[in-house]
Amino acid sequence: MRRWNGLDEVPADWGRSVITIGVFDGVHRGHQRIVGAAADEARRRGLRSVVITFDPHPDEVVRPGTHPPLLATTRRRVELLEGLGTDAVVVVPFTLELSRTPPDEFVRQVLVDRLHAAHVIVGEDFRFGHKAKGDVVLLRELGEKYDFTAEGMPLVANGGTISSTYIRERLDAGDVAAAAEALGRPHRVEGVVVRGHQRGRALGFPTANLETLPHTEIPADGVYGGWLVADSDRYPGFRWPAAISIGTNPTFEGAGERTVEAYALDRDDLDLYGEHMAADFTARIRDTLKFDSIEALIEEMHRDVARAREITS
Repeated sequence: MRRWNGLDEVPADWGRSVITIGVFDGVHRGHQRIVGAAADEARRRGLRSVVITFDPHPDEVVRPGTHPPLLATTRRRVELLEGLGTDAVVVVPFTLELSRTPPDEFVRQVLVDRLHAAHVIVGEDFRFGHKAKGDVVLLRELGEKYDFTAEGMPLVANGGTISSTYIRERLDAGDVAAAAEALGRPHRVEGVVVRGHQRGRALGFPTANLETLPHTEIPADGVYGGWLVADSDRYPGFRWPAAISIGTNPTFEGAGERTVEAYALDRDDLDLYGEHMAADFTARIRDTLKFDSIEALIEEMHRDVARAREITS
């Protein structure tokens, strides 16, 4: 598997390719179908498959402040794409200059000159070039000009259309189970563990407080069952069932800052400060509540842990 940061890293002797291109936010099951089809077609033709994606999100460059929350970091997106059987992933820096490239020039510079496209597979709503003037019809026409074929595929799985917008809507509603069904895996929120108010430790439930990255899609406030996952040399392969809380801790005075905190069930021996961790969301347990006493909160937290244990068993 090859990973290139920018088209300049593509070897000069790279042969003809079957290419798929898109933002692939979330790498959901519709995206997986397209990437898998490109890998299959490449094997059928005796060629190699390449996935092109972009960083940052094009909307962040073209319309700053308007792009949607992201379902996956660029790093996670590349890892997921690599796991779909493709031969190479190239992350193209999306710039204003690139956004202003006419469709014909975009195809020539990106697909033809660098990656020697033999066949291109994209989502049927794929747009490219200056002011998104290029579509699948134009891509086919340019393929005739530059000697490649092209096709657009619907973003479907199990007979239903899947979109990143739909997944964000489900997460905003707290329906992480429906989001996981569309993604093909639990939704993940990543961050570095930072020191919070350490209330969980005082209550007997030490939590990892994740400092999430900007533009992260965070599910609705509430308590969830899921997994705490490490991505560090200190805890290689660590994946532990967890109760995950999102909200402002309304039971305590001075509450207001929204946090994502995960308690690894039955573990009070973990030193996670400064570690890059992730919370994977499996199912919603309850809404965020304000309790009349700390004792009532602790009782409810015991019930949350029991439910999280059922969800992850």
